[in-house]
Parts: sequence; structure tokens; C-alpha cells
Amino acid sequence: MKKTIIGDWLNLIYAKLDYLIVKTKRMENKMSVEFDALTAAVAKNHDTIESALVLIAGIKDRLDAAGVDPAKLAALSADLAAEDDKLASAVVANTPAESGPPTP
Repeated sequence: MKKTIIGDWLNLIYAKLDYLIVKTKRMENKMSVEFDALTAAVAKNHDTIESALVLIAGIKDRLDAAGVDPAKLAALSADLAAEDDKLASAVVANTPAESGPPTP
């Protein structure tokens, strides 16, 4: 009779371990997918920031090149306005909506 009780307990322990292993693997897979999505979002964000930095860094050079020529300055102003609109759109598109704290 003791062997049966011990065997039943061992079977219960094995079943619980199997359950925990399956649950852990599912959580690991979910975390992997979420991590991949986060990695992609960070890369996209990095590319947007780099583009903005290139734009901003070039403004001084473009102003120096335009000098005091009103036509060149007007063209530069129009170019900058267009770039501002693109940058603003990119920031809005890449800014996630504010949400509550992440669920565990």
C-alpha cells in the first residue's frame, strides 16, 4: 500500500512538473515574440532619430551656402518647412499611444 501512495505522489509530482515545463516554454515563446517586436521598434526609432540628426546637422551648412541671397534663403525656408512636416509626421507615427503599466 505504501508503494501505491508513493507512486501516486510521484505521478502527481511528475504531472505538475510537466505542467510547469509546458507553461514555462509558452511564456518563453511569448517573451521571445515580444522581444523581437521591441527590437524592431527600437531599430525603427533609431532610424528616425538618425534621419532627424542628419537634417538638423545640415541646416547650418545650408544657411552658410545660402548666404544673404533672398531667393536662396526663401528656397531654404521652404525646404526646411517641408522637412519639418516630414519630421513631425515621423515623430507622431512612431510615438506609441500612452497606456497604463504593462501587465505581468
